[in-house]
Amino acid sequence: MTKRTSAKHKIDRRMGENIWGRPKSPVNRREYGPGQHGQRRKGKLSDFGIQLRAKQKLKGYYGDLTEKQFRRIYSEAERVSGDTGENLVGLLERRLDAVVYRAKFVPTVFAARQFVNHGHVKVNGKRVNIPSYRVKEGDVIEVRDKSKQLAVVIEAAALAERDVPDYIDVDHSKMTATFVRAPGLGDVPYPVVMEPNLVVEFYAKN
Repeated sequence: MTKRTSAKHKIDRRMGENIWGRPKSPVNRREYGPGQHGQRRKGKLSDFGIQLRAKQKLKGYYGDLTEKQFRRIYSEAERVSGDTGENLVGLLERRLDAVVYRAKFVPTVFAARQFVNHGHVKVNGKRVNIPSYRVKEGDVIEVRDKSKQLAVVIEAAALAERDVPDYIDVDHSKMTATFVRAPGLGDVPYPVVMEPNLVVEFYAKN
């Protein structure tokens, strides 16, 4: 098992939820936490615990971002006018690796980060290898010609377990995607309930 896959499964087990909706998640078989005491860890969480869990779940969903990265995105969401939780989700969904994942160019958000890192993606005709690159409305994201026949790309496009959301316009025959608009929380197809309002509460108190 690769480090990435193992990290992905650890997050699912830690949260006790299949946060990406993947059929191979260990949570589909065991609904308790990891470790020898996992089955006894179902105690009632404090308000702090609930808020921390909401933060860890959202942070983990986007490829287990570092606390520094996530805090920086949160600070930016706080500075923009409007609902901070909604702004946070909108900024996370504008990350290039998130768009590549949503467009079904790759099967997982971890694969999306690696795919971008390895230079397989172009934005508006220019190669971009920074997963955190922020796309803008109208940006065209495409898989490089040399990478369009990679098995991981062909398999991901055919995945039936998730659909492309309507804020991204995708043409899988050309392997291009246009970022139409920044989404709100209700637009994002999370397989589990995400609560960015609790993330806001967490940072407000800590």
